[in-house]
Amino acid sequence: MVRMDGIRLQKYLALAGAAPSRRKAEELIRAGRVTVNGEAATLGMRVGPGDEVRVGGRPVPPPERRVVIALYKPPGYETTRKSRSGAPTVYELLPEVPGLHPVGRLDRDSEGLLLFTNDGALTQRLTHPRYGVKKVYRVWSKKGTPPPDLLRKLERGVLLKSGERAQAVKARPKEGGAVITLTEGKKREVRYMMAAIGYPVTRLVRVKMGPIRLGGQKPGSWRELDEAELKALDRAAFGPPPQERRSASR
Repeated sequence: MVRMDGIRLQKYLALAGAAPSRRKAEELIRAGRVTVNGEAATLGMRVGPGDEVRVGGRPVPPPERRVVIALYKPPGYETTRKSRSGAPTVYELLPEVPGLHPVGRLDRDSEGLLLFTNDGALTQRLTHPRYGVKKVYRVWSKKGTPPPDLLRKLERGVLLKSGERAQAVKARPKEGGAVITLTEGKKREVRYMMAAIGYPVTRLVRVKMGPIRLGGQKPGSWRELDEAELKALDRAAFGPPPQERRSASR
């Protein structure tokens, strides 16, 4: 169970599955559909152990403990629960956690950092390009390192074969390839971008997502994020806590 002392009500509702996101939870509270210990709830209030939370008169049990796991996805594994092709899946490498799902995806041939969580609101914030959370990829090409003018082209934006436009936040040279930073994650986007400048990818490793780094993890290994990493991830996804925002504005 989540340690409930001090948790904000909208977060409680989202984690408990009573609302698909914190924003929707806020709408429920504003609409007067949420009560805490029989009293109408207000935005920003906190709930603790023993508090009775109801939505539309129905009790909302305390949510399961929030979990965020960092997996080093090896190449050859599919980001799915059940493979149609018979390939191994990432869930064969992970512990059993109710509601655990991937934060974005990596295609079968790609490897590196893949986050998993049971917090749907966090997933939405980390994956939607609107929120600008950066993902960093180390790529190698059989043609070697692209020249600076082609990397700048990636930063200006390139047209993919699909007709979609893709743009890197940053593209810098690295021995044998490049390091590409994006704030979105369309399917095989980095590979298509590199192909668009004539440098097809032979290996792709996601090394960072928001503040979380792959670090020294080995392929196939997973670890649960610690409290400091969770706080950093929440800042990247939702912004700093109100008290920090007020301090920064002074």
